[in-house]
Amino acid sequence: MSVDEVDFARAQEYSLLSSLLSVSPDARLLSRLAELRGDQSPLGLAHTALGKAAARTDAEITAREHFNLFVGLGRGELLPYASYYLTGSLHGRPLANLRQALTRIGIERVSGQTEPEDHAAILLEIMAGLAGGEIPAPPGTDREFFDDHLAAWIKRFFSDLEKSASADFYAAVGRLGRTFIEIEAQGFLLPP
Repeated sequence: MSVDEVDFARAQEYSLLSSLLSVSPDARLLSRLAELRGDQSPLGLAHTALGKAAARTDAEITAREHFNLFVGLGRGELLPYASYYLTGSLHGRPLANLRQALTRIGIERVSGQTEPEDHAAILLEIMAGLAGGEIPAPPGTDREFFDDHLAAWIKRFFSDLEKSASADFYAAVGRLGRTFIEIEAQGFLLPP
């Protein structure tokens, strides 16, 4: 299946956000991110801010920041789960609905995976696969998946990350995520 350049770029953006939320970046990735430059568009400015944030940090600092934000001793500052953002508790109805949707599009839970599937990083990885054509699905599945499992909460999560007092590098990740999600939401309002 051929993927157009816009969908390829969308997939890349989703993939980057997913990877930064799932694990803290190592020195090599930080070095690559430090080279990011953008134009004067909101997304370009968010890329530039992420590049500057990567340039002023190191892998040890971002690992500590990632731990404090998402893992913590007992619990991180933010809980990046759809169920938590939508219902205030983990393992809620949004997770059950997501599991049904994943079954419909042929995505199976990885054996031994302890992270609930409604974690932001997992959902963004699925969106990357749908946008980039790596997950075979009927046209419009990415829009449906976004509307059903991301639209109601993910922008708020990225805004919380952007505003977190304990975030520096990850504040720039939050800005990039919020900006990209705003663009995606507007794009999905257009007719297919």
